[in-house]
Amino acid sequence: MSFPDPIAVFRTEAAELLEQIESGLLDLNVNLGDKDQVDAVFRGLHTLKGSGAMFGFDALAAFTHHCETAFDRVRKGEVPATQELVTAVLEAKDHMRALIEAPTGDHEAMSEALLANLRTAVEAAKNPGATPAAKAAPGQTLFKIRFSLPQNAMANGTNPLPLLDELRELGECRIVADRSAIPSLDLLVPTDLHISWDVELLTSQPRSAIEDVFIFVMDEMQLDITTTEMAPAPMAETSAKPEAPVEAPKPAAAAAVEPSRAAVPATAAPAPVDTKQNKASENVRVPAEKLDELMDRVGELVIAQSRLSQLAGGSGDLQLRAVSEDVERLSGELRDTMMVLRMVPVAHLFSRFRRLVHDLAHETGKTIELVTEGESTEVDKSVIERLADPLVHLVRNSCDHGLETPDERLAAGKPEAGRILLSARQQAGEVIITIKDDGRGINKERVRAKAEASGLIAANASLTDQELYQLIFQPGFSTASQVTNLSGRGVGMDVVKRTIDALRGTINVASHPGKGSEISLAIPLTLAIIDGLLVRVGSGRYVIPLSAVEECLELSIEEDMRSRGRSFISLRDSLVPFLRLRDLFRTGTKPDPFQKVVVISTGSERVGLVVDQIIGDHQTVIKAMSKLHHDVATFSGATILGDGDVALILDVGHLVAEGQQQEAHLRAAG
Repeated sequence: MSFPDPIAVFRTEAAELLEQIESGLLDLNVNLGDKDQVDAVFRGLHTLKGSGAMFGFDALAAFTHHCETAFDRVRKGEVPATQELVTAVLEAKDHMRALIEAPTGDHEAMSEALLANLRTAVEAAKNPGATPAAKAAPGQTLFKIRFSLPQNAMANGTNPLPLLDELRELGECRIVADRSAIPSLDLLVPTDLHISWDVELLTSQPRSAIEDVFIFVMDEMQLDITTTEMAPAPMAETSAKPEAPVEAPKPAAAAAVEPSRAAVPATAAPAPVDTKQNKASENVRVPAEKLDELMDRVGELVIAQSRLSQLAGGSGDLQLRAVSEDVERLSGELRDTMMVLRMVPVAHLFSRFRRLVHDLAHETGKTIELVTEGESTEVDKSVIERLADPLVHLVRNSCDHGLETPDERLAAGKPEAGRILLSARQQAGEVIITIKDDGRGINKERVRAKAEASGLIAANASLTDQELYQLIFQPGFSTASQVTNLSGRGVGMDVVKRTIDALRGTINVASHPGKGSEISLAIPLTLAIIDGLLVRVGSGRYVIPLSAVEECLELSIEEDMRSRGRSFISLRDSLVPFLRLRDLFRTGTKPDPFQKVVVISTGSERVGLVVDQIIGDHQTVIKAMSKLHHDVATFSGATILGDGDVALILDVGHLVAEGQQQEAHLRAAG
């Protein structure tokens, strides 16, 4: 019997604690007087410190101890909660994650810088209006410096570290690296530089001395220097003992025996039973890879069951048919149970963006309100994991490009705070995730001008609004006038497009000038097994996702001949365009005497698919297409039938779009 690795178990629990701490801090940032959130953050920090010491993460325990002490002072009413304190502990929380992931790394400098931030925040909270906690002398100036070097700086031989050393030589210096622009690992180029720096420099040297540090790279870099006047009187030392929130960390052994909860006075009443903890004890943690392996086995079972059903259907043995029906029922129930196990509420995904929006609001100087809806909507865990990066790019794009500055919003008659709505809902076999803002909207003229300049479209090309908006997802496309830490390189939206295409999803964009933009992502609920409608076109068999099927009609030869050149059928007083799959797939066969029309839809859009025969429903185990067929947009995957043959799965979104495009051309021609 194999036992779980205790360090792995600690890291899993620590990740949950960090999520709880971050959530509590973000809630507290909205309502600084919320005592319950103060207590929740304190308990989370206290538990993380004790558990870290117990498992040998001494650096984590010592660092977390300082944050815990600061919140203990807030809890006791000695220091009020402030947004600066919340921001300082949020940054410290990110460092705690690094201490967990790489406990043997060199974290001392970062730890000291973050603790200095924490001390400053506590001092500012205790003494509002006080000057920064730094040793100053008459004639000194506090410079705030932000700089970033070109992306190819290191490849051209420029090392940023000597520049930082030169700044340290000018006076008392605090340096914080901004790593928010570092791309994901698959997009990272090792020789590219994505880090910028924020520096607070207390010095008697003039501004020109700082500029001289960057004299050889001044023309290619971004440099922002501002000054803050210092009070003539000496300022408090950063290590002042009476007010500093830093206590000497307890030995690891002592920290390990502390209970994993806030201390309760001996005279206090017994704590109420925590029903949430009791309920959590009924749950069992299962590694994600084991669920994936079990899903593969269920898929193979579904294929074997399909083969058994086919054999039983051609046999006159009643007992074999009875067994086949039982296996079909049981495999279907097992499949449904397995699908439920893999489903995860999108709340786990949406919760990540509260911190992102908080940081982006601080970075852009905008006031941003994030609203979420439909958090209980459930999606396959593999879909959730792959949606994280696209949503990050879309939210960042809304914050940077979409929302105006507070002054611009007030001048336009809007509330000072911009609003971003992140919502999810189920529609048939898809989940629709929408990112909506109330900003300036997409400038169609600028998009068209950029597309024409880039050679994406001809100067006189006639495009619908939707076709024009889709151009923003082209590689390297950006309408930003300058490159910033948030956007401007034309990379983010390309990532969104490639990821959604890989998920067999679709993107819809809507925009209203001055009112905002809305981007909707339609994603299949699962990437593993679906219910499908098996049809025949010519001699080939294909699967249509059953969730997209509305109804099936018969198309006689006479109706087929009458509709030649028109490709419309009348369905309850409405015209529905249809596609002849026999022509689309170039089967070279004659149509069956009585063809069938399968009406499919994605939302409000409907299209009919003309097939030769409807064979019946089919439990479809989705297999990915090979790389050679990656560009074949008509099919989203393949499946293995009971007789061993392969049937291609139709991409409903692509076919509906093609049918609507054909309808638009026919209407324009008529």
